Amino acid sequence: MLLQILFWIILITTFTLFGSWYVRKYNSPDALIGLYVSFVLISNIIAYKIVAFDLGFATFYSDSATLVFSVTFLLTDIVNEKFGRKEVQKMILIAFLTQVAVALFVWLALIMPAAPFWDGDKEFSKLLGLTPRIMLASWVAFLIGENLDAYLFAWFKKKTKGKYLWMRNALSSLPSMAVDTSIFVVIAFAGLQPLWSLIIGTLVVKWLVGVVNIPFMYLNRWVMGKA
Repeated sequence: MLLQILFWIILITTFTLFGSWYVRKYNSPDALIGLYVSFVLISNIIAYKIVAFDLGFATFYSDSATLVFSVTFLLTDIVNEKFGRKEVQKMILIAFLTQVAVALFVWLALIMPAAPFWDGDKEFSKLLGLTPRIMLASWVAFLIGENLDAYLFAWFKKKTKGKYLWMRNALSSLPSMAVDTSIFVVIAFAGLQPLWSLIIGTLVVKWLVGVVNIPFMYLNRWVMGKA
């Protein structure tokens, strides 16, 4: 199972290379922003399934979006490395407003009366129904976690004078993942689910993605050209 998880992490992360190639060709973060928004929105849709991650030495429980959403921290670091923190904050704002728009459109689809011959309304509502508590948890955690990552990456880059890429990648993403996870789980599941096991499980998987992503940070910088 661990090898399968590593395979999926690498496969998902490989999509970032397209964004870096686009940067090299057009000197624009557009593709990286597009990937970032896509990863965030897909994570919102698939996060409602709790899955088991068997890492061999232990089994951890988290939502099924963890592998996808964790790569968003790499995407912000890539943009931060090439274009700076202000550009990252723009993409975070775009992704946030997109999440709000999607929630509104989903709600609109849910309240519209179903055709009398269509019998999938119950399943549709169960799949896409967004509770206010889950949405609030997701949005608060997203804004705090992603902006913290952007700030820490830029701060470490300034302090190290552009050296030690692995350090600013790891020391910005890993703490931000911890903050994001803690905020989301506490707001979303307090009184409903075992918080500690969900926080630990999600964090272990996110940190695994963060560690695997470090070589990809170097590869992406090479693809798009050194900042």
